[in-house]
Amino acid sequence: MATTSLREKFRDLYFGDGPEARRFRYGLVAFDIATIGVFLLAPFGGQQPWMIALDLALGVLLSVEFAARLWVQRRPMRHLFSLTSAADVIVILSLLLPVFLDNLAFLRIARALRLLRSYHLLRDLRHDSAWFRRNEDIIQRTVNLGVFIFIVTSVVYVTQHSINPQIANYVDALYFTITTLTTTGFGDITLKTPGGRLLAVIIMVVGVGLFLRLLQAIFRPYKVRYECPSCALLVHDIDAVHCKHCGIVLKIPNEGI
Repeated sequence: MATTSLREKFRDLYFGDGPEARRFRYGLVAFDIATIGVFLLAPFGGQQPWMIALDLALGVLLSVEFAARLWVQRRPMRHLFSLTSAADVIVILSLLLPVFLDNLAFLRIARALRLLRSYHLLRDLRHDSAWFRRNEDIIQRTVNLGVFIFIVTSVVYVTQHSINPQIANYVDALYFTITTLTTTGFGDITLKTPGGRLLAVIIMVVGVGLFLRLLQAIFRPYKVRYECPSCALLVHDIDAVHCKHCGIVLKIPNEGI
């Protein structure tokens, strides 16, 4: 009975609508951001004993949180085989087994994919912040862009720092990634091995497509959120005069752009 009561309590924290549940979920987001921050700082700490201890401590905490989240699910097996659970398992393994999975340490950033992908987090932010409701699309696109850059930078760092003296730390990898994604290519940092050059080609191809598209979506969005007063359709073309669903004349606020 006590176990059932405790399970319902945790289930309410994860899925409830009350202020305590929202604070709990915001705390989980803050914890996710902290783990990402540790990942970004880890290359500067090297293999110091305190860094290894911090990794193990984070791994244990993430394991406990993952187990609790799995425990409160009504369909735990379905949740276990979801993409977000797979990302969490990879992160936990990369923290708990640094000796064997050192080359996969960059996959800790996969936890960043959860930041704005949780339905409950989005619901909380829409409920608590008028600013978020007005700028939701831009915020999500900015997060997507940031996660994309961090993942590509992590791949560059992990695959190159041990064989390329020009990629000495995460900042060098970030600098190379940005100049490559934007096709600027200053040439002061280059990838010299065949595998490195192939990686650079992939980054440039992706940069021309996805990276520039994400930037355009942030600074020149082609859709706008405005609730149609007739059919409640939320997303319209930025220059829409009529609702595509019901045809009613729309009065979307704009600045004449």
